This record gives sequence, structure tokens and C-alpha cells, in this order.
Amino acid sequence: MAKIRSEVSENLKWRLTDIFKDDEEFKALLKDVEGRIDFGKYEGKLSDEKELLKCLKELDKVDYDIEKLAVYAHMKKDLDTRDSNANALNSMVSSLFVKYASSLSFMTPELTAFSDDKLKAIIENPEFSDYDYQLKGILKTKPHVLSKESETILAMGGQVFGGFNDVFTMIDNADMPFPEIEIDGKKVKVTHGTYGLLLQSDRRDVREKAFKAYYSAYISLINTISATYIGNVNKDVFLARARKYDSCLSKALSGEDVEPAVYENLLESINEALPLVHRYIKDRKDILGVDELHMYDIYTPLVENADIKLDYEDAFKLVKEGLAPLGKEYGDLLQEAHDNGWIDVEETEGKRSGAYSTSVKALPHPYVLLNYQPTSHDVFTIAHELGHAMHSYKSERAQCQAKASYKIFVAEVASTVNEVLLLKHLLKKTEDKKLKKYLLSYYMDMIRTTAFRQTMFAEFEYIAHDAAEKGKPLTKDWLSEQYLNLNKKYYGKDIVSDDEIAYEWARIPHFYRAFYVYKYATGIISAISIAERIYNEGEKAVEDYFKFLSSGGSDSPVELLKLAGVDLTKKDAFKSAMKSFEDALAEFETL
Repeated sequence: MAKIRSEVSENLKWRLTDIFKDDEEFKALLKDVEGRIDFGKYEGKLSDEKELLKCLKELDKVDYDIEKLAVYAHMKKDLDTRDSNANALNSMVSSLFVKYASSLSFMTPELTAFSDDKLKAIIENPEFSDYDYQLKGILKTKPHVLSKESETILAMGGQVFGGFNDVFTMIDNADMPFPEIEIDGKKVKVTHGTYGLLLQSDRRDVREKAFKAYYSAYISLINTISATYIGNVNKDVFLARARKYDSCLSKALSGEDVEPAVYENLLESINEALPLVHRYIKDRKDILGVDELHMYDIYTPLVENADIKLDYEDAFKLVKEGLAPLGKEYGDLLQEAHDNGWIDVEETEGKRSGAYSTSVKALPHPYVLLNYQPTSHDVFTIAHELGHAMHSYKSERAQCQAKASYKIFVAEVASTVNEVLLLKHLLKKTEDKKLKKYLLSYYMDMIRTTAFRQTMFAEFEYIAHDAAEKGKPLTKDWLSEQYLNLNKKYYGKDIVSDDEIAYEWARIPHFYRAFYVYKYATGIISAISIAERIYNEGEKAVEDYFKFLSSGGSDSPVELLKLAGVDLTKKDAFKSAMKSFEDALAEFETL
């Protein structure tokens, strides 16, 4: 049972007074910012470089304070989601954001109206060095900005364009007819939450029942879901063509300043490595001792009762030990986080579930939310979230306000580097054969579900959009056939691609944000490559990695990863990650 907040030791709680001493100080800053968010005085004047620079510097100050307000408000709410005062603070910030965004609506049209030569001259002007990357983005998008009238029409369609995602969300959460199955005479409803747990059951009859029941719900609504997804793909094609992009892929990736070559390199590299997954699947079939391995058999643990059960303090010490290859400075920062109110550790009544790290430049330090339980998963979660925190800490101290935040493309790199380093440490120190097998299995499943499975999703998106761009009519049967073929290709001949799995595409919410899932795959591949380099090369690799951690959003994410020795336009990082998977697989087979 969750504790009430007063029962938790102070050293295990966030110290929010490091941000504001009380809510009155928060409200005073909010009122001050409200008086500074009207940027209408700059409208029509940005062609004057002095006015432009003045505007950008003023924006930095407002962004700095609004981010501070927003993070404080959402953190207070997450500590107790029932707290009406915290909810009120969030509403105040949301209203402020709306007014702020509205007052800046003139900026992008004015900047894109500059000639290429004028924008290039401003970018090269040392006075604009804080904003050069931001302005390069404006220059890059110029060919895709339309006339004022066309932009107005597209803006008016924003709510309509987002409607496909809204419809799927309603289908998937409000209208989904979640079925019931019987387990030992008791009725169990198969929901999104229970499905994952049921697939990990050690009873095969339970796994099969859950799998077939869960997919029966999606199949019963497949006509509606298909129409929704096809409409979403056609919307992507329309917007890509309206904005004069070569493809939907080019448009989606341009927002994060990533070249399509990276996406294509991912698909090609992972396809080359598929024999490793097929080998893993064959091993899983042999270990489970089944005549036929089915899709509902790939999530049940291969090693039982080998969990790492540590209290929080011992778990934190273990994480510090595991991250020792990153050096004393990194270790000292971890201890600082532990000792000085960076981490909210325990589950309490009303507290948001899960875990995350949050930070902006205006904060004195990052904050990490946990709901720690003594399990292996939660030990790795400590390492994961502190990876995010250290990435933010270093970037925010090394970069100016305009470049302090890193892009989502690299958001999971530092967190996964920490997980891989911790896992390598545990494998090295443990002599328990069962625990070692568990850790290797954990690692292989992490790579299989993130690098391989997410790439399969990415390839499905690529196929669907490519067909639509070429004028091929999409249908539920064609989409399901393409997905089933991909499933067979990725998992190989030692598993039965059950009929139901052809409809898995119909339950993936990320598909309504096209070409997003590939970032999970490039993230883990980058992280494994970096972790392997740190283990093999030591200090020089750590030095390069810290350059990346300190780079924030100062350049394109693909360029910034090169600081840590990862070039996703080439195949070296992919080969390194796949070698790590192969080594784990070989050691697992030996054990």
C-alpha cells in the first residue's frame, strides 16, 4: 500500500524549495512574466537586425522564466495528482503559454520572408551566435513555407489533420470491447494493462487465451481502424505535397533535422542483422521446449526467479558502481543527486506512476521522479533516469538558453548508455550462473524489442506511405498482408506467425505520428555503440561522450552524435550494436 507523503523521509523527496521558496514566489514570477509576453511591438520590424537581436534576447528571458514556471507546476501536480492547488498552478501556466504563442505568431512568416542571402549573413554574424542553429532551421524550411494565404488555410486545418489520432485514441481507449478470459474459474478482463502481464505468464494456456482474445477486439473494429489509419496516411501525403517535400519521410525527418539516409541506413542495417534474431528465436523455442513457438511465447521470461531485490540505498550504490567507467566527476554528480533533493523515490498516495527526469536551464538542477520497488527493472530505472538527468545537467550548463535543450532524436541515448554500462558491470561481477543468464536475457530482449521490433514498425510505415505516394489504394487486407510478411521476415521460420499478428499494426498508437518510432531504434543503437566504446577505449571515449552530453541542441542530432563517435549515416555503429547482441547471445547459449 502506498505511503502518505508525510511518512517518507525528507532525503527521499524532491526539494522544490530550490526552485521557489513557496507558491507566492511562483505567482509573483507568473505575474511578472504576464507583463512581458506581448511581442507585438516587434511585428514588422524584424528585418532590422538590431530589432531582431533585441527580440531574440528578450525571448530567451521569457522562455527561461516560463520553463521554470511550467516545470515547477507540473512537478507539484505529479507529487499528488489530487492536489487542486497544483492543478490550478498548471492551468495558470497553460493559459500563459497560449497567450505567449499567440503573440509570437508573426515571427516565422517574417523570418522566412528574408532572402537567403540576408539569412545567411545574419547566421554568420557573431552577434547572433546563440541563434545560428535556430536560424539555419528557418533557412532550411524556407522552400517549404507557402504564401500567407496558403499558410492560413493549412493552419485552419490543424484540428482536422489531428483528428485521425483523436479518433484512434477514442477507439483504443473508450470504445475498445476489451474481452474477458477465464483463468482457474475466474474471469479476467484483457485490457492494455493486463495484456502485457498475461503474456509474461509461465502458463502457456493463459498466454494463448490472452493473445487471441486481445486481438479479437482489434479485429472486430478493423474496418473502422483501417479507415482511420488510411486517412492519416493520406493526410501525411497531402501535407508533404502541399509543402513541396519529396516524400512524407523527408517532411517528418526535417522537423528534427535528420536526413532520410539515416532512416534508410537503419532499415538496411537491421535487415542485414536479422539472422541474429532468428537465432535468438530458435534458442527461445529450444529453452521453452515447445514443438511450435508462437507469437504469444516471446515475452515470457526465459529465466525465472533471478530478480535483483535491493532496497533503494543499496540499489543506488550498485548503480554508482556500474557507472564508474564514466569517471569521478560523473560519480560525484550522481551522489549530489542522491544527497540534495534531486530524486523523489517512493510511491505515495496520489503520486503519478512511472518514472521520468525533468529539467530546464532555469532550474538549479534536474529532478528525477521514481516509484521505486525492489526489482531488477527499478534498479535499471534509477540508472536510466539519471542518464537523462546528467545529459540535461551538462547541456544546460554548457549551452545558452536557445541551445540548452536536446532533440527527442537523442533523448534516449544517455539513459540507455547508463543501462548498458550497469548491465555490463553486473555481468562482470556476478558469479551466479542463474543471475547471469537472467541479465543476458534482459539485455537481448531490450535490443530485440527496441532495435528490431521498432525497426519493423518503421519499415511498415515506410511501405504504407510509399505505396500511398505512388497512388496505390490502401486497404485493410493489403496493410495486414504487408505486416504479416514483415513479421515473418523479422522473426524467421522457427516461430509461427499466428493469423492474429497480421493485425498488430492496428494497435500501435505511434503510427498516428508518422516516422517517430525509428528514433527508439537509432537511440539504442547509438547508446550501445557508445557504451561499447567506453568499455574498450576508456578515457578518450568518455571525453568524447561528455562532449556529446554537453552539446544540447547546438547542431543537428546526427552531427552531435558524431562527437561521441557515432555516425548514423554509416554502418559502424549498427555493426557495433549488433556485435554486442551477438556476444550476449553466444554467452547465453554457452551458459
